Amino acid sequence: MLTLTGWGYRVISLQYPVYWGLMEFCDGFRKLLDHLQLDKVHVFGASLGGFLAQKFAEFTCKSPRVHSLILCNSFSDTAIFNQTWTANSFWLMPAFMLKKIVLGNFAKGPVDPKMASAIDFMVDRLESLSQSELASRLTLNCQNSYVEPHRIHDVAVTIIDVFDQSALSLEAKEEMYKLFPNARRAHLKTGGNFPYLCRSADVNLYIQVHLRQFHGTRYAAINPAMVIAEELKVQECHLKTCQESDEQ
Repeated sequence: MLTLTGWGYRVISLQYPVYWGLMEFCDGFRKLLDHLQLDKVHVFGASLGGFLAQKFAEFTCKSPRVHSLILCNSFSDTAIFNQTWTANSFWLMPAFMLKKIVLGNFAKGPVDPKMASAIDFMVDRLESLSQSELASRLTLNCQNSYVEPHRIHDVAVTIIDVFDQSALSLEAKEEMYKLFPNARRAHLKTGGNFPYLCRSADVNLYIQVHLRQFHGTRYAAINPAMVIAEELKVQECHLKTCQESDEQ
């Protein structure tokens, strides 16, 4: 759905159908952009969504469709999950087994109320997915594949990470930094697996700061008529305060 947010940003939120292969997903996403008559876009992706965003940028590198990437708690190589040998069998597994696999990556132990609410929300969403939807997402997440950064070196990247427990190891995060040495880094002290839910205000600010570098260009993601300079200044001051708080 294409919307204008309160800050004037044009946003399309997507829920993709069942895809069993990365190239199938990329081709479907390309056809959607063609249908919407969007030649290039900024893509925000979290976890598997971030990996798919990187693969789509790689898939379309000869005729670029991705202008920039914002990657939240994302990864560049599916081998980190140690499930590549079972990826082709997920379609055979019953839904309860697939849900158990996903739930195994959720945070354990005490968390703050906002993080608990985010986990509860994601558990509810998990229950709403069919067996084929779960199996296809796990297949995309675990089939043997990795990002080739030399194919997307011209894409501006911001990497959003958390310092507390999440499904990603420190090694996986470090690998992302190595692949995108020029990427902007945005860190959150806490947020777990779902910072875009439980720390949404901070994540939204990081996204807005990322997109500001494109203001005044053809690929600006904002309608300037809807945002005055004073409001943008407030965003920057708020973000600076959040960063200083995280460093303490």
